[in-house]
Amino acid sequence: MTNTVSFPGLGLAFTLNRVAASPFGFNIYWYAVIIVAGAVLAWFYCSRKGPKLGISDDDLTDLLIFAVPLALVGARLYYILFYLDLFKNEDGSLNFSKMLDVRDGGLAIYGGVIAAVIVLFFVCRYKKIPFLAFADLGGMGLLIGQCIGRWGNFVNVEAYGGLTDLPWRMCSEKIANELYAKGLVDAAGWQQVVDGTLGVHPTFFYESAWNLAGFLLLVLISRRWRKFDGQLFFTYLAWYGVGRGIIEGMRTDSLYFMNTPIRVSQVLGFASALAAVILWVWFYLHRPAPDQLWVNRRAAMEAAKAEQAAAPRQEDMDTHSEKEDEDNGSDHH
Repeated sequence: MTNTVSFPGLGLAFTLNRVAASPFGFNIYWYAVIIVAGAVLAWFYCSRKGPKLGISDDDLTDLLIFAVPLALVGARLYYILFYLDLFKNEDGSLNFSKMLDVRDGGLAIYGGVIAAVIVLFFVCRYKKIPFLAFADLGGMGLLIGQCIGRWGNFVNVEAYGGLTDLPWRMCSEKIANELYAKGLVDAAGWQQVVDGTLGVHPTFFYESAWNLAGFLLLVLISRRWRKFDGQLFFTYLAWYGVGRGIIEGMRTDSLYFMNTPIRVSQVLGFASALAAVILWVWFYLHRPAPDQLWVNRRAAMEAAKAEQAAAPRQEDMDTHSEKEDEDNGSDHH
């Protein structure tokens, strides 16, 4: 389970073991550890950013209880749907135990995002929170998780692109073997990838860097230019969709629609980006007054509740004061 990956143009080389630990003989893979680390970091940030968008810790916890496990299920089902042959036994029957083992990879981000959005919709209905207001926070958390999570692909030596001789090319015997098996290189090309004169695009890194830049953009917008609920979420969809669509076109391991040359994630990326831009413009042109942002509405509602709660105490104090005045008047007589 160990692979050597090098970046000859940068003078870097890494020996990567996919197994992080094996307590009691049970392998825990770095892929799973990195995914969890990304989720924890996203939660940590969102728990602090949430109140500034009108989302409390309780709201976030209620979402994560359902969204995290169901997002993993969605990401796995999405992957299985397009790679079903990988989960069949020799007799053609489905291998359910293999389907359930996600420690070593096999998750599709878009499946997780779709599942998380569905969960968010129902949580918002139950909590009576505007979907787009909560989705703004969710978009920021997703970019953190996706930025970190892509490094799990690096440890697994997967999610790489086509051949290149650029200085940051990535080389590995594992990559050379997979390219040869797919007919993307001949014997001479295989040798070039092994010795480092040729390599592949590290598309996992491209996407991680793109997601980091997108997160920083959302932070900037949230602090200076946020005008309507949904602005951050639509920006997330547009930013990630464009980046994913472009980077997906470079990859050699894309999921395809049936037996067509159409890349699933590329179509979803560009389609979601186009829809997000249209919605962004429409909501911007019809943006409400600042006091109608959910964070301001919630603050006003909580202030009103606090005022109502304080009113009976004030009445009790007034009554007590009047009684003291009456008692003092009686003493004078």
